[in-house]
Amino acid sequence: MNSVKSKFHNPDPSAGQGARKEVNVNKVYSMLGLAMKAGKVASGEFATDKSVKSGKAWLVIVSEDASDNTRKMFSNMCEFYEVPRYFFGTKEELGHAIGKAMRSSLAITDENFAKSIRKQLEQSVKSEGEEE
Repeated sequence: MNSVKSKFHNPDPSAGQGARKEVNVNKVYSMLGLAMKAGKVASGEFATDKSVKSGKAWLVIVSEDASDNTRKMFSNMCEFYEVPRYFFGTKEELGHAIGKAMRSSLAITDENFAKSIRKQLEQSVKSEGEEE
C-alpha cells in the first residue's frame, strides 16, 4: 500500500492541542500589539481603572502574576461596570506585546478589537480545558 502520509495527517488527535493553544496565545499578543498601534489600549492600573469607570473599556486583561489586591480590585470593578475581564499572560508578556515595560493590566477601548481578542482568549482557555 501507499506509505506516504499527507502533511496534514495527524494520527494522534491530541498531538496538535499544544500547538493550537500556542497559536491562539500568539494571536492574542499580536492583536494587543495592533490595538496599541491603533491607540485603542489603556495600559497600567491607573489608565485601566479610568477607562473602566468612564465606560470606554470593552475588555480588561489582568496578568496572571498580578498581585492579589490588583486581581481583586479589577475583578470587582469589572463585575460592577459589566466589563469582561480575563487573567492572561505575565506582566512581562503583556508589556512586551504592546511595546512597553511590564504591565499588570490593560483595557481595550475599541469594541471590534475587544471582540476579536476575546474570541482568541476564549479559544485559548478552551484549548487548555481540553488538555486536562
